[in-house]
Amino acid sequence: MTGKSLLEKGMTMKLHERLKEVRKDRGMTLLQVKESTGLSVSYLSDMERGRTQSPSLETLEKLATCYGLTTTDLVAGTENWGEETLGALPPGLGDLVESKRIDESIARDLSRVELRGKRPQTSEEWYELYLYLRRMIKPYLEE
Repeated sequence: MTGKSLLEKGMTMKLHERLKEVRKDRGMTLLQVKESTGLSVSYLSDMERGRTQSPSLETLEKLATCYGLTTTDLVAGTENWGEETLGALPPGLGDLVESKRIDESIARDLSRVELRGKRPQTSEEWYELYLYLRRMIKPYLEE
């Protein structure tokens, strides 16, 4: 990378910006990070775009190990890395919360759903998944 990073200049950056910067500084592709960490490419991409909730400590540890850093060094200089916003939800899912079709806590749970590296892309696809899962678990919730 040419020039100094925001972190080197003493400025704070968002976690997703830091994750992308570190990966690019090391000349790694998302596929290489996936192979090293076991995290899906779509999840890694969403993290770097700020479209996911804050990653778990376990995820940060995997990334730090992959990049040859401590977890502390990986998140150093980042701001608000523990805060979650609706904008951090995958595309379409935040719309369902804003329209009050589903509760935010359910949306956060749904945001973890992925099958073979793929997930719903539109609010309607997310809502269909929600309805299907609700039908499937309803008998287990009733007493």
